[in-house]
Amino acid sequence: TRTKMATIPLGFNIDAPRWDQSTFMGRLKHFLNITDPRTVLVPEKELDRAKALVEGCRAGLVPPGSSQEQLLYAKKLYDSAFHPDSGEKMNLIGRMSFQVPGGMALTGCMLQFYRTVPAVVFWQWVNQSFNAIVNYTNRNAASPISLRQIGVAYVTATGTALATAVGLNLYTKRAPPLLARWVPFAAVAAANCVNIPMMRQQEIINGVTVTDGDNNELGHSRRAAAKGIAQVVVSRITMAAPGMIILPIIMERLEKFPFMQRIRVLHGPLQVLLCGGFLLFMVPAACALFPQRCSLALADLEPELRDSIMAKHGDKVPYVYFNKGL
Repeated sequence: TRTKMATIPLGFNIDAPRWDQSTFMGRLKHFLNITDPRTVLVPEKELDRAKALVEGCRAGLVPPGSSQEQLLYAKKLYDSAFHPDSGEKMNLIGRMSFQVPGGMALTGCMLQFYRTVPAVVFWQWVNQSFNAIVNYTNRNAASPISLRQIGVAYVTATGTALATAVGLNLYTKRAPPLLARWVPFAAVAAANCVNIPMMRQQEIINGVTVTDGDNNELGHSRRAAAKGIAQVVVSRITMAAPGMIILPIIMERLEKFPFMQRIRVLHGPLQVLLCGGFLLFMVPAACALFPQRCSLALADLEPELRDSIMAKHGDKVPYVYFNKGL
């Protein structure tokens, strides 16, 4: 095979970040690249070819005539569709690149159909089903989770969302109309605080793999898992917040105009499109809030793990690193 292959450009490392991941702007550019919703339309065969090209490049060999731009595009497809821990292809619905089309449809419907309890129950259930798939797909794959634990996480998160939404829906019957429009966001935020930790409970129970700066495994840490999951919860709530808080204000104002009252049938599609506009920026921005390769000071680790690392490496490892998931 070597006779048919060409060496990669001198000094080119396909796994090296194209932008500085220690800054928010660098991470934003990275996630704008890999959460690009257009990658959802890429055929499976092309994704598999991209994976083969990335793996070949890691081995130091690529097809002759491959340009650096082709390699970078293959890496973009690889990052958008394959799990960073396991390298397995993620299901389409769970990919971050599907957050804009999937999220805009669900968020738009939750914001449009908030007035009756059956509508609230239905759309919150659909949204939590979607969230459960996303959370499972983007977990730290080094921590397996059983079907029973997935079921408990799904039921608990869905129950939390429904209880919050229905409870607040009934409570806001006599409140200003705008408050009722914010009920879906309160339900989504409450459910995220339950869904993500429950879906990733194995990481909290057994810890996540932590490494040194050179990716050498050092052990498993529950505190690292808790930090990573807390950051993901904050990111997910931030992702939903602008659309679900600002859009109700916009719709509340727009619906007072006579032309809007004549086209009520278009209110739903309009909210879906506006949600898409918010999510197009907010998905990468929320993912970029914290580095995906998260760090934790040695002093903040569990005492037994900290002592073990110090016994082997002395003070050469001030920080440990781990994948926090998305």
